[in-house]
Order: sequence, then C-alpha cells, then structure tokens
Amino acid sequence: MSQEQRAAARSMMSKGALGRTPDQERAEFDELFAERPLGDDVKLIERTLGGVPALDVEVVGADRDGVILYLHGGGYVVGSARTGANLAAPLSRRSRVRAVSLDYRRAPEHPFPAAIDDALAAYKELLAGGRPVVIAGDSAGGGLVLATLLAARREGLPLPVAAVVFSPWVDTTLSGDSMDTRGDFDPLFSRAHMAEYAARYLGGHESRDALASPVFADLTGLPPLLIQVGSAEVLLDDALRLATRAAHHDVDVSLDVVAGAPHVFQYMVGVMDEADQALDRAAQFLSIYLP
Repeated sequence: MSQEQRAAARSMMSKGALGRTPDQERAEFDELFAERPLGDDVKLIERTLGGVPALDVEVVGADRDGVILYLHGGGYVVGSARTGANLAAPLSRRSRVRAVSLDYRRAPEHPFPAAIDDALAAYKELLAGGRPVVIAGDSAGGGLVLATLLAARREGLPLPVAAVVFSPWVDTTLSGDSMDTRGDFDPLFSRAHMAEYAARYLGGHESRDALASPVFADLTGLPPLLIQVGSAEVLLDDALRLATRAAHHDVDVSLDVVAGAPHVFQYMVGVMDEADQALDRAAQFLSIYLP
C-alpha cells in the first residue's frame, strides 16, 4: 500500500460524533455508501428471502453453481442490502457465484436477536433451493455470519460449505485489547463508538451470550472460515481471537492480517491494492469449496 493509497483511504473515513440518533447515522452512512457505482455488469433486483427484504446481486458471468448470502455491516444499526452490495458484487464477480444481500432488521428498533432471526430465515430458504450456499459479511455482518452459523447448527440444519468475514465484530463485551491499543490508529471507531452500537443492539441482553458474542462460543463443526482484518482497527483482536478459537475447535480457518489497513478495507477496491487482493483471495477461498 503506497503512502498515496493510504492517504486516499483515510480521507474517505472519519470518526463520527458520538450521540447521534440512529436516523442521523443512517443518513450519513447512506450518503457515503448507498449509491456507490457497482459496475455496468451488475443489476440489483428486489426480492424477499425467508420473508426478509433482500437484493439479488446479478453480475454478468456469475454462472457458477452456488449462492453467496451477504450480510452487511453497520453496527447492527446502519447499513442496508444496498450498502452490502458494494462488497457482494465484487465478490460475486471474482468468484462467479451469484449473491444476495439481505436487509435484516436493525437496532435499536429491532434489537437482538432480530437480525439473527432474519438471517437464519433467509438461509433456510436458500438451503431449500438446493444450491451450495456460502455466507459472507463485514463488521457487524461478520459477527452475524458467525451467529447465523451457530443458530443453524443449533437447529440441526446443514451448514454452508464455507464462510468469509471481513473485520468481524464478534465480541459485544468489547474485551479485546485492541479496543484501546488501536483506538488512536483506527480512523473510524473507538471503544466509545463500539459501546454505543453494542448498547443499541443488545437492548439489555447479556453480552456474553454466544449468539451476541460468537468469540466465546463453541465453534465445533462450523464450515471452513476465512477471516480478513486490518491492523489499524479496534476490531483487530476480535479477528485474532476468533481465528484462535476456531482452530482450537478444529475448524479449518484462514486468517489474513493486512498491515496498516483500516476497518473493512475491502470497501477501498480500486483505491487500495490490498482491497483488490483481499477480494481476490476471498474468491479463491470460496472456489475451493464450491463445485
């Protein structure tokens, strides 16, 4: 990553003020991400999946058997299927697997476990379609990926063939050391920001619940997992501890740590070389487990 690329990436990010209303945060997030061009080869089609609003992300040439269920980030408070399409589309393009981005319910209006219920319902419908399913997500969506896998396992459902998470938030107790040691380096978040999101999402629920903080869960039996994270983010330790726990529970896990990269740096595709490389790597990982 050149100094110019690093500066360009950081110029696109800033720590938002604390105490904003969810509607204010959603409007600001959408202004930045909800209209980003996806490419002339991409068409978005509204649908429902398990009764949940979603977008089919149709990319020309995505003709491989299988489907990616994509879960967007945003602290369980902001973001949408449309913002999730910003990563679902390039992942679909590179893997040649069609994707669907889910508009799961958001907090604080719909606190834990509403997002998990929606993701599980969507996953069940995809399973019924008979195609191999992979599940991917970023930030809170990465945590939701793990929670969905755990919920599916609890119900005795067949699990996806693989999962990919970008900068996953898997600890709503905020107990990772990087919450403090990386706060000055992270251009987006601090412990205080994450605490605000956690309070809205949990709505008083126990933060150490395995579905709220999958880093504390028994991960035995989960599918092969790829974790990608930047070293310049408060969620660094969430990713490191998740990888370690997965390994201890005999999950096939791969961990990519990119030095100096910020939170969900994959959004910087076309701006940071590492973003393109990370998405290439994710597509290659999925290709191992799909027909």
